[in-house]
Amino acid sequence: MEFYFTEEQEMIRESADAFLADVSSSEAVRKVMATELGYDFEVWRQIAEDMVWPALHIPEAYGGMGLGYVELVALLEKMGKYLLCSPFFSTVCLAANALLLAGNEKQKQEVLSKIATGSITASLAYSGKNNLHHAEAITCTYQKDNENFILSGDYHYVPNGHSVDLIIIAAREHGSADSDAISLFLLDASHKGLTRNYTPSMDQTKKQAHLSLNHVTIENSNLLGFEKQGAPLLEKILHLANIAVAAEQLGGTQKVLDLSVAYSKERVQFNRPIASFQAIKHKAADMMIKAEAAKSAVYYAACIAQDFFERGELADELAEAASIAKAYCSDAYFFNAGCAIQIFGGVGFTWEYDVQLYFKRAKSSETYLGNGAVHREKIARILLD
Repeated sequence: MEFYFTEEQEMIRESADAFLADVSSSEAVRKVMATELGYDFEVWRQIAEDMVWPALHIPEAYGGMGLGYVELVALLEKMGKYLLCSPFFSTVCLAANALLLAGNEKQKQEVLSKIATGSITASLAYSGKNNLHHAEAITCTYQKDNENFILSGDYHYVPNGHSVDLIIIAAREHGSADSDAISLFLLDASHKGLTRNYTPSMDQTKKQAHLSLNHVTIENSNLLGFEKQGAPLLEKILHLANIAVAAEQLGGTQKVLDLSVAYSKERVQFNRPIASFQAIKHKAADMMIKAEAAKSAVYYAACIAQDFFERGELADELAEAASIAKAYCSDAYFFNAGCAIQIFGGVGFTWEYDVQLYFKRAKSSETYLGNGAVHREKIARILLD
């Protein structure tokens, strides 16, 4: 497969790089990650209104730009490079994709248009405390009450769940234990009975929350798709999310290599830069191989995702490509971040240097939606089937 960026895609990458270098500098990241909200309202306004990024892959019929998943992945790579702190991933790569796959025409018109303009932020909640990465992770249950649904239960590890305006909820029918009874719902974050609590974690650049639903009543109009048909849709949403996470990981994988090479040229030991030592050269070469291979995996998966949206097919190919990208990028990012810490030496994990921020992001993104071992097992199952 031969892949290259079009002129338009190169322009998106270049403008994203220039913009993020300004608004997501080391100083800016450190400032907002120390807050509970986790991002700057003004930067989000610029992202939505000036750069129009939330509208990137939303169809024009719903107020979007109608571009493809390759363009979205190219953008996410740059976000990962600069550790952008924003609700972009939760809003666009989780909630918007859920609406595109599961929403009816009215829901798409009403909600996607708001996401495209940045007037609302959103997220997806599905995982219980078990931290599984498929439909069996859902522990929240619902019961029918005439034309309404009553939901009760807890969700953990919800990206930006404490601050978003809208949450897409995955719940199972009360008393069920398999994936045949999963439904998806739209839930306003201010809804009565919903409690949201920010959950601090090692990676301060990515905020997450714990949600608790206590007999929350949802009208039938807020059901996404059809009742008890949410499991296969959720799986596809998570496949697309894995590709998005892998794209961010790719950006970080390359960035820690760049930081390491730059530092090795400045750090002098035995009267010469440590970049001249063969051991450092070998380590940098290994890091470059990881970054280049990760790039191939990510953009192959992005092409499959784009075909999936355009043709509505390739579900098996999407699952395989997503797991390949997430497995490889999870390992590559953490490998490169670990090597960067070694090249920097003792100062690598001190607060003054940014490499420790990337190391933490590498670990948090590795475990989110499943680490390399989880996805290699998924690939094995796909191949055996």
